[in-house]
Amino acid sequence: MDRQIEKSKWQKFKPAVLILGVTIIIATAFALSSKSGDSLKISDRRVRISTVEQGEFQEFIPLNGSVVPIRTYYLDAIEGGRVENRYIEAGTFVTKGDKILSLANTNLLLDIMYREAELFQQSNNLRNTKLAMEQNRLTLQSQLLDLDYQIRQSKRVYTRNAKLADKKMIPTEEYEETYDNYQFLVKKRDLTLQSFEQDSIYREVQVEQLESGLQRMQDNMEIVKQNLDNLVITAPVSGQLTSLNAEIGQAKVRGERLGQIDILDGFKISTPVDEHFITRVNLDQSGHFMIDDIDYRVTLTKIYPEVLNGQFRVELEFQNETPKDIRRGQTVRFRLELGNPKEALLLNRGGFFQDTGGQWAYVLDEGDQSASKRAIKLGRQNQDYYEVLEGLDEGDRVITSSYGQFGDYEQLDFTKES
Repeated sequence: MDRQIEKSKWQKFKPAVLILGVTIIIATAFALSSKSGDSLKISDRRVRISTVEQGEFQEFIPLNGSVVPIRTYYLDAIEGGRVENRYIEAGTFVTKGDKILSLANTNLLLDIMYREAELFQQSNNLRNTKLAMEQNRLTLQSQLLDLDYQIRQSKRVYTRNAKLADKKMIPTEEYEETYDNYQFLVKKRDLTLQSFEQDSIYREVQVEQLESGLQRMQDNMEIVKQNLDNLVITAPVSGQLTSLNAEIGQAKVRGERLGQIDILDGFKISTPVDEHFITRVNLDQSGHFMIDDIDYRVTLTKIYPEVLNGQFRVELEFQNETPKDIRRGQTVRFRLELGNPKEALLLNRGGFFQDTGGQWAYVLDEGDQSASKRAIKLGRQNQDYYEVLEGLDEGDRVITSSYGQFGDYEQLDFTKES
């Protein structure tokens, strides 16, 4: 009787094990075929090779700027109020002095009325003080006139009694009484004059103070009236009213931006720059850009020192010719030159820098059949080149594409692909 023979566990998994073993052998063979010692075989079509050259190195930074008018005048609310009238719409060309809009401010009108009442009261006080001084002067003149008359009468009596007293014709007491009366009147006159002088000085100081206060109030009134005039916003220059942020009935506070007028007889470029370059960007530096195959140059004329969101702003003006048909708000891509160009060894930019940090590179050996690691030192850089400081000579050929696929091999051997 035949008996069925069961397969062992080894026999069940034998095919899978054989397949895995073959795969490992093939992979090992492929690795051994690609690797020879500490080198890696690669296709010469998978890399980009650049030649080290001697030339002028110009450090620059690429920037994106916006075309803005050469001059812009902002319309701010000098005095707050409610928008009452709009005489001109945004986009209109205006002439200096044209009315743009008007504001209404009831509080300002009430303030003017209150100040006018104060001015009137101060003017009355000054007038009353001057009137009192004149009345006091007339009263004193009357007193002096009366005293002078009494002194003359007393002097005649005193003189006559003096003669009679010498002849013993009147009692001595009578003579002395007339003498005392005369002296009293003379001293009273002197005292009256002193009192008048002191009062005059006080009155003059008071008048000066009132006049000075009145002048200040008149000056303040002129300023307040100017603020009333400032409720009517007019064009400070002739140009295009490019924006107007004011609607009828809208409330505006003092200092709020209402709009702007652009002078369109010229343009400049305004652009933000990364704060990393804040110490290297200076006035009079040049930049250039191409439009329709024409090279235009600009000069840096203004640097705003304020840094916002990691950037500061600069303005550049055209050196000679301004591009035709250029428009406000147009974006211009240009290069800003940092410093003067100088002779240097140049190496094309490439992805290898991200892998090596510029500390080393694969340099082709003689015959261009392989490339070996070499320590190098790079300096400044621009959009096209690195400045070579050490490790490379003119004519050296360097792999400048990414090294991410090469691992840590010391040498790369090139293979030709058909």
